[in-house]
Amino acid sequence: MPRLRRLTAREVLKILADFGFVVVTTRGSHAKLVRVLPSGSRQTVTVPLHRQLATGTLQAIYRQASRFIAESDLQRRFFSD
Repeated sequence: MPRLRRLTAREVLKILADFGFVVVTTRGSHAKLVRVLPSGSRQTVTVPLHRQLATGTLQAIYRQASRFIAESDLQRRFFSD
């Protein structure tokens, strides 16, 4: 079973940016990323801006993002082989 990689907030922001998400606001230590689809619907993901994200936090971000991005695409970025 693949293991969840240890990632920083910067790495997670880069991964999500590759899928079209952009940071629209930062409040405190959290960034809100939004992706607008051609249909006009908005998809939102929130990421805490910490140097190293806890495993549970990474799992929550992964679950949140997998609502909008195919899990097979996300798995390559979030999990080690």
